[in-house]
Amino acid sequence: MTWSEMQPLLEQASWETLIMVGWSTLIAVVAGLPLGVLLVLSDRGGLLQNVVVNKVVGQVVNVGRSMPFIILMVALMSFTRWVTGTTIGSEAAIVPLAIGGIPFFARLVETAVREVDGGLVEAVQSMGGSTWTIVRKVLVPEALPSLIASTTTTVIALIGYSAMAGTVGGGGLGDLAVRYGYQRFDTGLMWITVAFLAVVISLIQFAGDLAARTLHRRGRGGAAPALRLLKAKEPAAADIGKVA
Repeated sequence: MTWSEMQPLLEQASWETLIMVGWSTLIAVVAGLPLGVLLVLSDRGGLLQNVVVNKVVGQVVNVGRSMPFIILMVALMSFTRWVTGTTIGSEAAIVPLAIGGIPFFARLVETAVREVDGGLVEAVQSMGGSTWTIVRKVLVPEALPSLIASTTTTVIALIGYSAMAGTVGGGGLGDLAVRYGYQRFDTGLMWITVAFLAVVISLIQFAGDLAARTLHRRGRGGAAPALRLLKAKEPAAADIGKVA
């Protein structure tokens, strides 16, 4: 197959992969972020300590993470057909990709949030900060560089999952490599697809690392946001002392 014949196939497959990974990443982040924070808050010694909730949510996340994606995709075919009306194509592949990405991202969020200095949480709590305030003003801002890195890792993992989705009609670069590269014995196209995926993943990793480092240099992920919150509350505390 000549390059002029490969180019439109690569463009179409890249667009399908972008749609699959983009939407599934968005869903995984939106659902996985609160899930990961809940795992930290409901753990022993957490702000919302609840061992039962923690164990149940943790077990669900563990089951989701431990299941091989190809099996998860087959197991969800009925649900995928109910949601999208079909089990093939890039739209159908978004369903198992998102469901597989949620527990993956949730565990990364849990790890990132646990790294936040407990002293900052205690300080804000002692100043009367609510659980929502602590999550919004301390836990998430302090863990932001790690959360960016976690999102980058999730995107790369979902690209790999999308390639597996291509083996069962999910479309995208994986489908292109299998149908045109492997099944039609076009080794050149297969290796071009592999090289293209390697370049895309490298660029995503570079962009994610750059964003995380930039946020860290600007004070995110350190004590700065929480300290600013504490300083903002100090005048109010001083006024209360004067009234007393």
